[in-house]
Amino acid sequence: MEIPTVLVALPGGEKIKAGIIGGAGYTGGELLRILVNHPNVDIAFVHSNSNAGNPVYEVHTDLFGDTEMKFTDVLNLDIDVLFLCVGHGDARKFLAANPFPASVKVIDLSQDFRHAAKSDIGYEDTEHAGRKFLYGLPELNREATKSAENIANPGCFATCLQLGLLPLASKGLLNSEIHITATTGSTGAGQSLAPTSHFTWRNDNLSVYKAFEHQHLTEITESLVQLQNGFDQTINFVPYRGDFTRGIIASIYLDSDLFAEDALKLFEEFYASHPFTHVTSRNIDLKQVVNTNKCFLQVQKKGSKLFIISIMDNLLKGASGQAVQNMNLIFGLEETAGLRLKAAAF
Repeated sequence: MEIPTVLVALPGGEKIKAGIIGGAGYTGGELLRILVNHPNVDIAFVHSNSNAGNPVYEVHTDLFGDTEMKFTDVLNLDIDVLFLCVGHGDARKFLAANPFPASVKVIDLSQDFRHAAKSDIGYEDTEHAGRKFLYGLPELNREATKSAENIANPGCFATCLQLGLLPLASKGLLNSEIHITATTGSTGAGQSLAPTSHFTWRNDNLSVYKAFEHQHLTEITESLVQLQNGFDQTINFVPYRGDFTRGIIASIYLDSDLFAEDALKLFEEFYASHPFTHVTSRNIDLKQVVNTNKCFLQVQKKGSKLFIISIMDNLLKGASGQAVQNMNLIFGLEETAGLRLKAAAF
């Protein structure tokens, strides 16, 4: 059933006023890099308790010369959209303690509202109603996003893997176990120091973590069920920590009766109207997508197996870029506005 589109119009073509919570972290920094150059956005404030009063460029040094904005610990309720770039569990607490007007669209980059059972919150407040969150994967829920109240931005691994599987689910073709190996850059672990994020440990090193039990499996399964009712196949997912800074490369394979040309056509048609997801049968590599909001999919047939490689930037298409993509959809802008970013080819 087609969902009616309700675009959010700002009076007189005014720019969207955006607020950022958690602006000192990796996703907050990526969001700033996009929004300072977005033609339709004014950044109203960048919130950080630990950096209040300091120029943004003292934390995100590459922004020196781009903005004189300073971090603040004061909230401005007169905004159109609020981005939550805080840790998992903190977004729910923040909204409970700081109820913004219902007119403010919230885009949460944590995992707090991604799962169906957690998509509603009903904190008690006499002036502000509770919020409902839509799972914001544009390639899955683009039309619904246009009329969404608030967005739960997908996880990075979840985005990369779902984009490699959604076309098959749309035709009910996920009928065998799915095997996935994926490697992510060190920025996927966040900015807080941990033993596995130190340079001396990460450099020239690889390791497996959360094999077969990664937290993103829940949202991946929910999305596949959305397209393929009754999907109940096992997803065998082995994530790796990579010795590079950013990007995700995932290899996916499963039993399939599709011929190679039919599989390629299925993927191409599914993503034909989506500006950031591109399909090929040629070899792909991370440098093609790092520093962009793109996902590239390589689709091939290897004997009885359908083999898919999915690559993207974990901080952009996997986080802040996708958040801006969702904002563009909510406010009736071009989906690509502010997101025509250049890859690091070498």
